[in-house]
Amino acid sequence: MDKQTSIEIEDLAARSPAIFEPQSSIETATSSNTGPRQPSGAPEKRLTLFALRLAVLEKTASGLGTLGFIWATVVLLGGFAITIDQTDFWFITIILLIEGTRIFSRSHELEWQHQSTWSLADAGINSFRAVKSRSHVVVRACKAIFRVKSVVVKPSSQVRKLKLKDKDRINNLEKTRTWTSSDVPLLPSMGQWVFLSRNISRLLYWLQLASATACVVLSLIKLVNRNYGEIEKGDTDKRNRKSALTIFYALALAEALLFLLEKAYWEWKVMYKKLLDRVSDECELGPVGMLSVRRFFYDAYSRCVNGSIFDGLKMDLVSFSMELLDSDSSDEQLIGIRILEKFTKNPRFSEDTLQKIGITITVVDRLVEMLNWKDPQEEEIRKSAAEILAKLAGKKQNSLRVAGIPGAMESISSLLHIHRVTADCGEMISRKEFVTSSDRDGYGYWVFNELGLQILKKLARDHDNCGKIGNTKGLLAKIIDFTHAGERLLKDERVAESQILIVKRSLQVVKMLVSTTGSTGRQLRAEISEVVFTVSYIRDILRYGEKHQTLQKLGIEILTSLALEADATERIGGTGGVLKELLNIWFKAQNQNHVRIAAGEALAMLAFESANNCNRILKLKVVEKLVDALADPLLRINSARILRNLCIYSSSSSSRPECFQQLRGVISAAPTVLMEIMTGEEIKVQEVMVGVAAHVFKYMTSEEASGMFKRAGIQEAHLAMRLVQILRKYPQPQTKIPRIRRYVAEMVIWMMNDSPTNIHIFKSLGLKQELEGITDTTSEVESFNVFSGAIGLSRYKASIHSLVETAMNMLTHDLLPH
Repeated sequence: MDKQTSIEIEDLAARSPAIFEPQSSIETATSSNTGPRQPSGAPEKRLTLFALRLAVLEKTASGLGTLGFIWATVVLLGGFAITIDQTDFWFITIILLIEGTRIFSRSHELEWQHQSTWSLADAGINSFRAVKSRSHVVVRACKAIFRVKSVVVKPSSQVRKLKLKDKDRINNLEKTRTWTSSDVPLLPSMGQWVFLSRNISRLLYWLQLASATACVVLSLIKLVNRNYGEIEKGDTDKRNRKSALTIFYALALAEALLFLLEKAYWEWKVMYKKLLDRVSDECELGPVGMLSVRRFFYDAYSRCVNGSIFDGLKMDLVSFSMELLDSDSSDEQLIGIRILEKFTKNPRFSEDTLQKIGITITVVDRLVEMLNWKDPQEEEIRKSAAEILAKLAGKKQNSLRVAGIPGAMESISSLLHIHRVTADCGEMISRKEFVTSSDRDGYGYWVFNELGLQILKKLARDHDNCGKIGNTKGLLAKIIDFTHAGERLLKDERVAESQILIVKRSLQVVKMLVSTTGSTGRQLRAEISEVVFTVSYIRDILRYGEKHQTLQKLGIEILTSLALEADATERIGGTGGVLKELLNIWFKAQNQNHVRIAAGEALAMLAFESANNCNRILKLKVVEKLVDALADPLLRINSARILRNLCIYSSSSSSRPECFQQLRGVISAAPTVLMEIMTGEEIKVQEVMVGVAAHVFKYMTSEEASGMFKRAGIQEAHLAMRLVQILRKYPQPQTKIPRIRRYVAEMVIWMMNDSPTNIHIFKSLGLKQELEGITDTTSEVESFNVFSGAIGLSRYKASIHSLVETAMNMLTHDLLPH
């Protein structure tokens, strides 16, 4: 082993888990972003700007058209109806009829275009069902008789590439008891293709072009020829007729040209420049993105036309999609949820999108509600809502909002569903099999299970949310069910990665719950340990999960946290094979280092203050291996902890003589322990070695101890000096090594008991002053061996004050002559 590898192992092994040292509740924020966040450009801004420019042309043309209509009806036909030439009369009449026709088509085309946005027939495939359109937009469009402008969108090539799943959904939606608005035949039997509602907007579009072109031709003929009829001299009734007619034809020409300019601008931007396609691509909305972009553009344009031209500029795709979620139409909901899902997954837009969703509590409430939608036709909506909530819950503030919605935990629980597979004989197999959607009825239960566990994992980062998870009826049992992975699943080399992911997610959630601090943590640990399957499921992972050591580590960490509770410690130790499997993982050199360390920590916790578990460990005949492990940089910390607990609590066993004889083997560990105390530089290693030393030497007689010091080449005076130096080095309690001063006091007491000569040595070294310093600086952190966050658990029976007092009395009542 090279020096670098040795150092890395030392660092990994000395890194104590939170359970053995107190943790501050102060969070330190770390971020790679040193400056303010720069928001990404919104591609849809080009659409709203385009809609504004079209609206300017439209309103200008409408204004000119209105003025021309008034001029013709009031000035010409009203004032000169009798005196104007017959040709002009019919020209004016035809132009007004053309204008009226075009105004009618313009006022209704947007309504039909809104209906066509629900149809994918324009893209070459079947139609989605349109239950309702956005009625408020359509009503406004119908009222704007003089101002509504048509927009025609050609089919997008991307839309033709819809997934097979979308086509299946379409086929299901067609089996409905309501009409699809784009397929309504307006006339019976004959002419159905022409009069299908999805084709009406096209007819209106071409009607407008024909009308505008005719208006331009007629106006130009009159303006070029200026043949307005003869005016006789002295005829005052006809003296302004020529000017009036010129103004009218000019207005008609200008209005028609503006309309054609608008159409040309539309064709240039949409058909040639592919504006809608480019925005869809930049938003990365996927195969059906064009449908969403079309709908967004129609709404933006409608707002610009029906209200202020600037109203459309206030729209963005996120707000637009959030509005669609409140619709009663499943297709509108689908468009909205697809946009939000794509944006929350896109690194360019996710932060802004999640922030906007998070501060809109009605949207969060709607997303939570969607988790309960189990209709197969709404599967995609439900899945997308779950994915958005999984992203949303990643932010702490948002996770609190999600969990704070009444019924949120029950809705998340509804995502978790386990299929039980029966054997050929008809009996229920004890092992639950996870079945993918293709194995059952086509519904993606597997995906929802993973998403539900992912949401719970993110919510469980908050202490209060952990309590809500525990208080939700049946939720803990569901989560624990997913931790089950039997021999067949764990050893199968062809097992699907998604199956292992489900087990991993569930273990992560359980780990976070049992690691919760305070009274909530105690309650959760008690409830989880009381579930009869918890420990046995983890045992299976330890026994058969050699190929999945990440799962093993998670299971081991769950056992370590559960061992904070005395009842759970006994349940774990009493479950056959758990301690044996932990020892096997710990001693097996082929296992990953972090898994071996986790196993050692779990064993140390299970042996702590548990005489039964200590006896169970001793029956496995591992004392010799534990002693050898003291020389292994990876294992020695936890080996020292386990040996200390065995030495302390095995004395209470009914089989004390047998246990004592086994533990006599720890005597051979003395040289290793002494060398680490004298020369060790790692403070964590030094702490545990001082802690185990006092109890190892208790198994020796004074003669054996003296011989051990000689074999180790260490004098007792040098050891005494080292212990006093440690007290001087740490005049205050240390968070990283909270027990070191207690352990030094225990070792000092043993040395003075073993040889009265050591009392004089300690006096000469100034031990009394150091002990007085401990009395003045002791704190609660030194009164506990394990911690749940900043809360101490399992207080020592002997306080550090009593240990110091014992040592002080031995120094003061020295009976040997000076």
